[in-house]
Amino acid sequence: MESHNSPSQSANRQIALAAGTVMIAYVFSSVINLAKGVVILRAFGTGMENEAFWAANRVSEVLFNLVAGGALASAFIPTFSSFLVHKQKENAWKLASSIINLVLVIISVLAILAAIFAPQVVRYILAPGFVDDPEKFQLTVQLLRIILPSTVIFSISGLMMGILNAHQSFLFPALAPSMYSLGMIFGVVFLSPSMGIFGLAWGVVLGASFHLLVQLPKLIHLGGNYWPILGLDNPSVRQVGTLMLPRLAGVAVVQLNFLVNTNLASRYTEGSVTGLTYGFALMLMPLMLIAQAIATASLPTFSAQAALGKLDEMRNSLSTALRAVFMLSIPAAVGMILLRFPLIKVLYENGTTFTSESTELVAWALLWYTSGLVGHSAVEILSRAFYAMKDTRTPVFVGVIAMSLNIILSLVLGPVFLRIGWLAIGGLALANSIATGLESIILLIILRKRLNGLEGSKIFNLLWKVLLSVVLMGIAIWWLVDFTNLSNGLTLAIGALVGAGIFAFSLLVFRVEDFNVLVKYFMRKIIRNKA
Repeated sequence: MESHNSPSQSANRQIALAAGTVMIAYVFSSVINLAKGVVILRAFGTGMENEAFWAANRVSEVLFNLVAGGALASAFIPTFSSFLVHKQKENAWKLASSIINLVLVIISVLAILAAIFAPQVVRYILAPGFVDDPEKFQLTVQLLRIILPSTVIFSISGLMMGILNAHQSFLFPALAPSMYSLGMIFGVVFLSPSMGIFGLAWGVVLGASFHLLVQLPKLIHLGGNYWPILGLDNPSVRQVGTLMLPRLAGVAVVQLNFLVNTNLASRYTEGSVTGLTYGFALMLMPLMLIAQAIATASLPTFSAQAALGKLDEMRNSLSTALRAVFMLSIPAAVGMILLRFPLIKVLYENGTTFTSESTELVAWALLWYTSGLVGHSAVEILSRAFYAMKDTRTPVFVGVIAMSLNIILSLVLGPVFLRIGWLAIGGLALANSIATGLESIILLIILRKRLNGLEGSKIFNLLWKVLLSVVLMGIAIWWLVDFTNLSNGLTLAIGALVGAGIFAFSLLVFRVEDFNVLVKYFMRKIIRNKA
């Protein structure tokens, strides 16, 4: 039996504290992100301008995620953390400088090429369905060229996030997405009245700048040095490149899937691109608050444990993180599915730019995306464990298979949904959920073998109690939604509160250890603050 001061428990507390910090920042970011969605959809609805904007914005997201987002962070943080753990600060900062400079060069070249060939990018990759509407096509090309500089800014900002996280600094990186959203809100509120949808595009560039600037003070405070070098002869730079290549392939397939979905949605009913975009964005809210918060906080701890060869501690920390994710993501998925209509109506519907038909589009995509929330959440945690062990090949190989299946299912399920008489974008969203669920199962099986178990009895003991609690919660919310005549706002507020209350009470009755630990932690914090 572990003592109260065991290394595993200390590491778990470190993850919990960091995850709590990230989660609080993510709550703030989610509120701002929600406000962004409300402002944009109420201004532009699901019509031509918003369709063009989200199609154009897809390229910058693809470039960012390929080079400076998940692919690079997962390769950079373990190598950078290894230098920090072994007290090699100068080597760590030379590595950071080299990677920043290389990414800046690569992203800038790609952005310039994308701007030059913007018409071809839109015609053949992004939205071939827009070609039949010359006005929408030209608007997408113009918006793409305005948005592309944000990719260069994001490339540096993304690396800053990795550097700060490796130093166990999570608050400002977690706040950065809210700064991006604030820039877009500024664009709609202050620029769009005179510039139209172009104001939102310039808001993206402004938001990317805010995303970077909010992290600079903390980065400077770390006292690291910057070298104007590319470091191509540096073994650690080559190591990051070696680790990144398979991860890059995995991210490329994921981004290809998003491009395929945008491509296919552009051929369906107008509003399909926007409906798919916002359905996925709403699903990302609980994913960001729960899984990404815990995963972001876990990676540096996992990396340190793996670097020191403490795999027993890592197994315990990973099991704890997975149980926390399952305990929170399962009720979040059920609650969001049952409350999706009042949620969307309260947030977006105004009867003019965003109508009841727009609500149907977003709610339909959200239903099928949210069915995969648990799978997405598990992948966030499991993939970080592989990256911490400097194994990017396994999760990438599994991810490539899963996302290839995703693309195939998207091509099949969209037409199937149409034949049934359903909105085709539901098939695209369901394809994503099926593929991600299978990906999480395969990663779990491989990692369980790699670490000689994952404390499976604790996970299963938690799962049956959580599932039973969710059934009780779901019945209450379903009755409230279908058998009362409350306003959408009251239905949403009461449904969320009652559902959360029933779920929490059930976990207490079932004596779920992980939940009890969480409650005791917050009670101690409250008592300490009062004192």
